[in-house]
Amino acid sequence: MKLNDLLKNINYTVVNDGNPEINDVIYDSRKVSENDVFVCLKGYTSDGHKYAESAIEKGATALVISDDLDITIPENVAVIKTDDTRLALALMSIEYFGRPAEELKTIAITGTKGKTTTTAMIAEIFEQAGIKTGTIGTLGVVYGGNTYKTNNTTPESYEIQKAMRNMIKAGCKAMVIEASSIGLKHNRLAGITFDVGVFTNFSDDHIGGVEHKDMAEYLYCKSLLFRQCKNAAANIDDPSWNAITKDAKSVLTFGFSNDAELRAENDYLLSDNGFIGVHFDAKGLKELSLDVGTPGKFNVYNALSAIAAVSFFDVPEKAIIDGLRVAKVKGRVEPVKISDKFTLLIDYAHNALSMENVLTTLRQYNPNRLITMFGAGGNRPKVRRYEMGETSGRLSDLSVITEDNSRFEDVMDIIEDIKIGINKTDGKYVVVPNRKDAIRYCINNAEDGDIIVLAGKGHEDYQEIKGVKYHMDERELIAEILEENK
Repeated sequence: MKLNDLLKNINYTVVNDGNPEINDVIYDSRKVSENDVFVCLKGYTSDGHKYAESAIEKGATALVISDDLDITIPENVAVIKTDDTRLALALMSIEYFGRPAEELKTIAITGTKGKTTTTAMIAEIFEQAGIKTGTIGTLGVVYGGNTYKTNNTTPESYEIQKAMRNMIKAGCKAMVIEASSIGLKHNRLAGITFDVGVFTNFSDDHIGGVEHKDMAEYLYCKSLLFRQCKNAAANIDDPSWNAITKDAKSVLTFGFSNDAELRAENDYLLSDNGFIGVHFDAKGLKELSLDVGTPGKFNVYNALSAIAAVSFFDVPEKAIIDGLRVAKVKGRVEPVKISDKFTLLIDYAHNALSMENVLTTLRQYNPNRLITMFGAGGNRPKVRRYEMGETSGRLSDLSVITEDNSRFEDVMDIIEDIKIGINKTDGKYVVVPNRKDAIRYCINNAEDGDIIVLAGKGHEDYQEIKGVKYHMDERELIAEILEENK
């Protein structure tokens, strides 16, 4: 592809003329090879302009810059200057990958909480409707049963465009993405016109440091999404919904409010035969009776977000009903069905706050016993271990203390620190140092009506010991234990 074809939607000035054939668009100088264009991005800790000379030495035939370069540019290297190289990267990537968003149904979700769960719910509804779907977000790029790790919730624009093109090659017809405030701030989603933008909620997060200077900037960055959406859906119960969606052409509202176009009624917690979730009736835009297979009343909002999003497409009501019942997020109170008598969940909770949230939610289901299996990471502040022990001791009927990424510490030393916290409570506990053995203990000693939480690993599929990451997926361990129990 010619350089000028990549630049067709960018405002720029020519520093060094030329229109070379471009092999690839690169923003990491370490990955530059012959006939690439190197886009100089400014990051929090590094500046791509410093690596322009290295990129040329590796064979780059074009540079995209925002600052003047204090190097000698060979005559055969084209250089163009633009105000925002991140915006340039986004627009160039769209052209390089052949405008993939135009070939997909596209939904973007923004909000402080609920993005990952809502993404999973929408994807499952689409799949139930026969619409093969890929997702991009906290868990990585997911499609066709495979997960590809990413560094950020909303990856760099090039990675997004590449992922969409790969989804299309794999037969996907839809893409759902988590639009983080940082991703929007840095133009990672620039140039995409989404079919639907969804706003879940807004609260204090990502303030200070290198993220957002204050709540006003955080809100503004969230609002940027709705400048590039054909349709919008928003949680009317959140006071910020109007400010965040002010640039949307029209907004479909959802919530518990009587003013919502899609509203929830008759919600209650649901626990039966190993199924744990929440029931509610959708009214207004849709008239549905729904069982949502993710626990906690807050998931009514996530389900409403998903229903609102898919309502802009031709999706059967049965797909919505079935999709919400079976949708799950890997490692987020993820059910693993092994019995009708008790409930087994995998969750990423790996600090006291996240443990408090998940255990408080599960307490509302009045289990026979709430059993929490967990460990703590090595080479991390000891106070975390004390806090986790105290939280589990206070909220669990039984804590099963085990290993979790011990790194360069001895597992038993970490467990002793956890016991310091748990001994501040009256909570019962057992120590089973090997994680597989601990899972086996939980399963083999489960009673009718128990809820068991395997906390700490979630979506992770490894165990880090002495600097080595060993493969370890709790779902596989559970399957092995059940087979061995036969």
